[in-house]
Amino acid sequence: MEGCTIGDDTSIMRLKREIYRLQTSPSLRLGAHITTAIRKPWRAPFLILSLPLMMFMIGLELVGLKAQPKSLNRHQTGRSLIKGNCIVMFPTNGVGFGHFTRMLALAKRMKTDDTDLEVIFFTTMPTLHLLKPYGIPAHHISGPKYFKGVDSQEWNALLEEELTLCIETHKPSMFVFDGAFPYRGMLRAIEGRANLNKVWMRRGMFRKGARIPVDSIKHFDTIVRPGDAVDEDEEELEHGVELMTCPPIVLLDESDLLSREKARFRLGIPQDCRAVYVQLGAGQINDIASEIRMTLDEILNHDGIHIVLGESMIGSIIDVQMPNVHVLRDYPNSQYFKGFDAVIQAGGYNSFHETRAFGLPALFYPNHETGMDDQLTRCMVAEEEGWGYVVENRTQENIQIGIQKLLNHAEQGAPVMDENGAETLSKALSAILEV
Repeated sequence: MEGCTIGDDTSIMRLKREIYRLQTSPSLRLGAHITTAIRKPWRAPFLILSLPLMMFMIGLELVGLKAQPKSLNRHQTGRSLIKGNCIVMFPTNGVGFGHFTRMLALAKRMKTDDTDLEVIFFTTMPTLHLLKPYGIPAHHISGPKYFKGVDSQEWNALLEEELTLCIETHKPSMFVFDGAFPYRGMLRAIEGRANLNKVWMRRGMFRKGARIPVDSIKHFDTIVRPGDAVDEDEEELEHGVELMTCPPIVLLDESDLLSREKARFRLGIPQDCRAVYVQLGAGQINDIASEIRMTLDEILNHDGIHIVLGESMIGSIIDVQMPNVHVLRDYPNSQYFKGFDAVIQAGGYNSFHETRAFGLPALFYPNHETGMDDQLTRCMVAEEEGWGYVVENRTQENIQIGIQKLLNHAEQGAPVMDENGAETLSKALSAILEV
């Protein structure tokens, strides 16, 4: 449009996106169906069947089990962008730091390999200050549960606008998403951008009945599957998107860890004692029946042991006043690992592979409530390799036995990993950017 400014163009595009959202909204589609029956009276008797059927089909679309009708598909409404030397990374907020840490591990190495590369984080994680030491700016949007009176559809509309603004401002050549579930607003924001290479980092295979929008995979050019301790041998759905694999990803390298002396000085624990790191999530310290309290009590039954209790930066403050127990609220806690003789923790991806990478003996409490993460199978690898133990059923007796095994064999640490998947993946994605 002649005489149209960039600001005017942006406003027009935003209005087009809003019109599209209105046209494809369930309420308008149902209303249009009823209106059509009124205009064509012969269709009215069939409303008793057609309306519930349409409501059912729209419901399947909303939960991701059915793709939207092709008649409702749109062409990209964003401006044509000139690619810049920039990557936008979108880690979601799960129950911990898994997605965020993997993205930061990748970003750290890509910026090292190309000092001119601009990395932008777009995330639901509230811990944006952790990016400052790496020189990474960020856009933040809180998850839908933090907004009162905002439903999923409204939040996805907000997400689409915020991410579209981010993309059109920074003009990235690549977009990398790390999360189990691709938000509809995100998919709309990246849809149709032919000059944007779109990557989805996702652990686990795409299996029949997987809880993801059925049409989500086609929005990406590459699927990255980071390695795990256990090889998956189940069949995967054919999705026609390039699959890239890499070894397990950890944030820090051996050279990034504090020395034993410096770690213990910072933690305020004696240089000559035995020290055990404990990170079990949101346990209730004052509840004597809780796993974390039983664990602390059992360790303290052994003389001369200091405990460093890991406190999540996105979790509640731990209120504990017990002898020889020190609280660590930092990120990443793995920088202190040379200061510990052993660790006791859950079996999440990051914590397991950090412990394995840095050669620490471990006792694992696998979480059985994680729907998409088989922590038990992963943790059993530590027993098979001879450097860890697993307490599957956390009774007081089993915890006591597990801790005794750990302390008796605390010198038998895991073999240090030779290859960090973050380095491998950095080189692979950098090669794509150079094309």
